[in-house]
Amino acid sequence: MILSMTGFGKTVKVYNNKKITAEIKSLNSKQLDFSVRLPQAYREKELDLRNLVANLLLRGKVDLYVYCEPINDNAPISVNLPLLKQYKSQIENMSDELGIPLPEDWYATLLRMPDSLKSEVNNSEVDETELGVLTEVVKSATESLIEFRTQEGNRLCSFFEEKIAAIQQLLNEVEPYEKSRVEKVKARILDSLKQLDGVKYDQNRFEQELIFYIEKLDITEEKLRLQNHLNYFLETLHGDFGQGKKLGFISQEMGREINTMGSKANQAELQKIVVKMKDQLEQIKEQVLNVLYFVLATFP
Repeated sequence: MILSMTGFGKTVKVYNNKKITAEIKSLNSKQLDFSVRLPQAYREKELDLRNLVANLLLRGKVDLYVYCEPINDNAPISVNLPLLKQYKSQIENMSDELGIPLPEDWYATLLRMPDSLKSEVNNSEVDETELGVLTEVVKSATESLIEFRTQEGNRLCSFFEEKIAAIQQLLNEVEPYEKSRVEKVKARILDSLKQLDGVKYDQNRFEQELIFYIEKLDITEEKLRLQNHLNYFLETLHGDFGQGKKLGFISQEMGREINTMGSKANQAELQKIVVKMKDQLEQIKEQVLNVLYFVLATFP
């Protein structure tokens, strides 16, 4: 079983005239790169939420956003102008320093910043029950993200099966060219010798050198190893633990065998098959980077 590192989850719950929303998304990353945005009233819970999410998601570039909005339409809300001025100034300075364009939509950019809006709801006291609801909301959103990762993992699994089958088909197409390739090499060497008029050579020695040369061009071992790698890739893909790094190692070994076959091909038709194999393998390597190490996690 494999999981993707790409996912999204969202949960909304209502408590004490407040709508608490948690949104979480993850992208590909070698480690766990975790950022959290919380209302000021929930800051004391940040460390616990980080540990909760980190234990469940393991890897990826993860962004968690928590919003708290009043349900009562009459609840007073004001724009935090002093803070927004600071945000705008910092963004303009960053644009000058890094040479990047300013946002096209300042309203959307600034209002997404933490604490851009002030309300009595956000500034009110938070009790333990509300913090418990917050934890439930974040955990539920994370579970939704894991479900998304599972669905994306199934899609990746089908993609890998398709690409491995394509490489297998190309490998099967190699065999018809092998015998003709050896005969062509032998004929080319004999034609070259005939052009050397008056040059005598030991026929036995010639046969020995020809056999040695043809053995160097033999790709039987490469074909066998590539076949084993294809089988092992599928075995790992459908095993109890889908390991992204392991799949990456296997794809690297597949690449070595395909490259060796290409260097020994010495024939245009075989070279074309090798190029097609490389194309399929590169697509596998790109997607393997998005596969998570699968570890069974239990929700607390």
